[in-house]
Amino acid sequence: MTIPTRIAIQQHAIDLSAETTALTSAIDSTDIGAVVTFTGHCRSEDDRLAALELEHYAGMAETEIGRIAADAIARWPVLGLSAIHRVGRIAPGETIVAVIAVSRHRQAAFDAAQYLMDFLKTRAPFWKKEHFADGTEGDWVDARASDDEAVTRWQATG
Repeated sequence: MTIPTRIAIQQHAIDLSAETTALTSAIDSTDIGAVVTFTGHCRSEDDRLAALELEHYAGMAETEIGRIAADAIARWPVLGLSAIHRVGRIAPGETIVAVIAVSRHRQAAFDAAQYLMDFLKTRAPFWKKEHFADGTEGDWVDARASDDEAVTRWQATG
């Protein structure tokens, strides 16, 4: 059985409702017991941030997210999985990333969604640059140790 999977990188806003409907419509609705969604948003950092500029390594980012999704599908009995990530200039309050996991049971959907998000943050080639409200440009944002720790937890659980 082929598991419906959508991996997308786009500049336009993410329509979570439409993405969820598209994914669940590709699955026999009588099998669906849980739909878990996660959306990550751009923060204002106490009104200091005007926007984040996100770039990616085209082709490689989609391939890597696809690998991570395939790993999640192999680990949990999911019925469908989506990961949509934005690039370009993103203002505070706007969605940067959405992950959707569909399963017969909630725990598998929760775990698959979190796994996909944790690995996406550390393995997919994206770069973020800060643009501040005072008009200055920040540096490219470094990876966080907490993101690496999240991945280590999954590796420890096999």
